[in-house]
Amino acid sequence: MDLKEHIRGIPDFPKPGILFYDIATLLRHADAWQVAMGRMAKAVRAYQPDLLAGLESRGFLMAAPLALKLGCGFIMLRKRGKLPGATVRLEYALEYGSDCIEIQADAVEQGQRVVIVDDLLATGGTMAAGIQLLRRVGAVVPAAAALIELTFLNGRSRLDVPFESLVAYDD
Repeated sequence: MDLKEHIRGIPDFPKPGILFYDIATLLRHADAWQVAMGRMAKAVRAYQPDLLAGLESRGFLMAAPLALKLGCGFIMLRKRGKLPGATVRLEYALEYGSDCIEIQADAVEQGQRVVIVDDLLATGGTMAAGIQLLRRVGAVVPAAAALIELTFLNGRSRLDVPFESLVAYDD
């Protein structure tokens, strides 16, 4: 199955000149969703994760069902102020400013293997920050994964772990 047939491109969203890859069309197609999760499971299983970390917010849609399929736990990397209890925060630079992600301080046990998951890899800034944050709380990060990779933005080059994706767009 060609998963690209189930991903809709929406021009000029969220601003002019941006082509947004909408995964809602894939999520609502039961067969395509099953195939995508099966392929992601095969790719991620090789890294033997104890946990999958989803990046807010569409990464949750990928990581939670994938963790269930792989029989491992799921944790969230969220924007500032969205998680209860003690958190660990990482502020990071983006091309257009800065951002911040947090994890609950007790989400990872020292040495647990955590694969970070998102829906899309673009420039790689948020994914790289997620890897750094996970390491800060004691995780071993053997890999990162996303449903979609925008290869023309070269985000993979910002990651210091193997990266897996199912669909690539070259422009």
